[in-house]
Amino acid sequence: MSSGKPGDGAGRDALLLILGPTASGKSALAADIAAAVGGVVINTDSMQVYRDLHILTARPEPELEQRAPHRLYGFQDAAEPFSAALWATRAAAEIRLCWANGQVPVLCGGTGLYVRSLLRGFAPIPDIAPEFRAEAMQVLADAGAPALHARLAAVDPTTAARLKPGDSQRLVRAWEVWLATGRSLSDWQAEPDQPVIRARTFTVVLDPPRADLHARCDARFDLMLAAGALAEVKSLRARALAPDLPAMKALGVPELMAFLAGEVSLEAAKAAAQMATRRYAKRQGTWFRNQIVADLRPTTQQTESVFAETFPKISEFLLTTG
Repeated sequence: MSSGKPGDGAGRDALLLILGPTASGKSALAADIAAAVGGVVINTDSMQVYRDLHILTARPEPELEQRAPHRLYGFQDAAEPFSAALWATRAAAEIRLCWANGQVPVLCGGTGLYVRSLLRGFAPIPDIAPEFRAEAMQVLADAGAPALHARLAAVDPTTAARLKPGDSQRLVRAWEVWLATGRSLSDWQAEPDQPVIRARTFTVVLDPPRADLHARCDARFDLMLAAGALAEVKSLRARALAPDLPAMKALGVPELMAFLAGEVSLEAAKAAAQMATRRYAKRQGTWFRNQIVADLRPTTQQTESVFAETFPKISEFLLTTG
């Protein structure tokens, strides 16, 4: 599905974004666009970074990866947390490498926080030395998450108010920042953001009808089960990882874990996972409608139709100079 390569010799400060809710057809469209413009697809999904979850996170299949290079997929171990800040740093490096090689970076995914972190940046929180994180983790281990939440409320009531008492990962982060800097996380976050990268952007946000999207979410989970999603979760369960790790919260993982533990039937687990996926897609759609200024918002899930709608405008964008 190619119409020449307008990216060749043009658009060297350009960045394409293919965004939208889960199951909206982003991966196929991004691969087609990248193939047509001489681009590289860069993952913008917080769960697709994990190598342990190929099936359940719907990582691009080899057929898509053959159309264009793909970066930042499946490189992180599930035992290691990954953050928007870490992703933004790596994504910026990939984007600059694309520009240096005369390629067009095509960001593809549904994690709005990742997009915002790259283009709007972060508060200038200094790097935290490992000993402060170790101390915060020790407090968590000794006192528990609710007690850590209470301690945080005494020094940083703003952050504590927006965190659940059981959100141990974010509680540890807020506490380590307080320990290391003597300033609350909310105080740091009030500082002006520092963008990670500056680029001219063209943003496509896929926004299919809700009923169509929900039907696709349900059908895709059936396909995931047929493709071996249960075996994928069995392998993850065998590692006995901490349940609060991000990878352990990926769509379908908690539900299939409950089935493997004998707590629910497979049908009940499937229904719960499908419902969680539909709810997540709804939240994503709301976020992208309210937070992202899009150049195009296609409302169909037919990749060829979306390509035909978007490619001429992307070509025009790439041939302009900043």
